[in-house]
Amino acid sequence: MSSLTDYLWAFLIGGAICTVGQVLMSLTRLTPARILVLFVTSGVVLTALGLYSPVVEAGGAGATVPLTGFGYALATGAIEGAKTEGLLGAVTGGVKATAAGITAAVFFGYLFALIFTPKTKK
Repeated sequence: MSSLTDYLWAFLIGGAICTVGQVLMSLTRLTPARILVLFVTSGVVLTALGLYSPVVEAGGAGATVPLTGFGYALATGAIEGAKTEGLLGAVTGGVKATAAGITAAVFFGYLFALIFTPKTKK
């Protein structure tokens, strides 16, 4: 039964984050790119304030998969790097923490560009 509630919380928290994004796109003149930057920045700021960690604990993948989770990973890596390596660790820690995700995005983006024919919007 515990895993069922974990799935439910992940769905609710991830859905809430996505709903915020949809509301921003529907009710404001913000472009999707600006909303993406806003989400990553929000994840960093909320993590720095200690407010996003409880959301991650409650929502699991529902909180770490959206772009706010990428900001969370950047901030967490920078904080850990700063604790262990000082100022240089604060700069490199976020990159180390997110390197696997960034590598996967670049690799699969390249792979799909080879498999499929990309087209521009008209």
